[in-house]
Amino acid sequence: MALWGGRFSSSPADSVFALSRSIHFDWRLAPYDLRSSLAHLSVLRSSSLISKDDAKTIESALKELISEVTSGSFAPIASDEDVHSALERGLTEKLGATGGVLRAGRSRNDQVTTDLRLFAIDHILEIAQLLTFLQDAILDKASEYVDAPAPGFTHIQHAQPVSFGHELAKHAQAFSRDLDRMHDWLARTSVSSLGAGALAGSSLPLDPQATAKDLGFVETFANSIDAVSDRDYVAEALFILSMVGVHLSRIGEEWTYWASTEFSWAKVADQYSTGSSIMPQKKNPDMAELARGKSGRLIGNLVSVLTMLKGLPFAYNRDLQEDKEPLFDSIDTLLLVLPAVTGMVATTDFDRQKMLDAAPLGFSLATEIADYLVLK
Repeated sequence: MALWGGRFSSSPADSVFALSRSIHFDWRLAPYDLRSSLAHLSVLRSSSLISKDDAKTIESALKELISEVTSGSFAPIASDEDVHSALERGLTEKLGATGGVLRAGRSRNDQVTTDLRLFAIDHILEIAQLLTFLQDAILDKASEYVDAPAPGFTHIQHAQPVSFGHELAKHAQAFSRDLDRMHDWLARTSVSSLGAGALAGSSLPLDPQATAKDLGFVETFANSIDAVSDRDYVAEALFILSMVGVHLSRIGEEWTYWASTEFSWAKVADQYSTGSSIMPQKKNPDMAELARGKSGRLIGNLVSVLTMLKGLPFAYNRDLQEDKEPLFDSIDTLLLVLPAVTGMVATTDFDRQKMLDAAPLGFSLATEIADYLVLK
């Protein structure tokens, strides 16, 4: 089902429909689209744009559809173009022509960015919680080894000796900055676009403020053209997720060094290691390596969206369909990586004696001796 085509004399070519179709990735927005539909319905009812009886019927059908989407009993079919058309098909199957009433005063342009904001907020908050779990694991391990001397490093060369707990705890600070960025991002993202229409709002007596409040947004849009074309929140989210990936990569890099035979500092737990298909004696720190490798994917998603956004004129352009898959992929990647890295950190044991033996090598106390001479 498509929500357009009234002025066309023929259906789109198969290749056009295949290129335009987004249901295979935007279906995951269905719960958010149904939430925004209920909020829009409430405004249509309070403005007397539809009767109370029709509103009650549509509300009942939407709630049925929410249950069916959740259970998987309602799903897209081959003729559905996108999540919006699939859900309208579901309503019209239940209600006939009444199922199309929700189109009044609403465009897919303001609808989709509202849905995507809701999705992004929910999932960034989920990632933030996982980051706090990882921070806890890092700080617990840092506390365990706070009294363990070890070499510090600059340029991967021995530098001044440090507490190994201090060395580990630095990673928690990096994730604190990521959490701060998420907090700031939430304030800029919690803006409802619903009511902006295709780009110029609507002449119907809608109430964007009421809709924003209903959906849990802090505020509504200030400019309807900007509302449908703004994807800053996607690009900013991808930057934040990329920084998380970079910080995970740095953990992966250090764990890979520490687990090597040359260092032999870290004993990564068996459940967070893998083996070799040809050398059965080996135990590899693959979780650390995968965390390091996934950062490239996260950075690539950011570059993809920035490149897509850089040349867009005026209001909505179909290019913006390309905003979702990179965001979905980055979120899914971190939801996969964070628990594995947290487990790896929490279960790794370090060899105190080897770190202590290495701490004074390379005249590492020369700076302290110089400082002592200055004081004298």
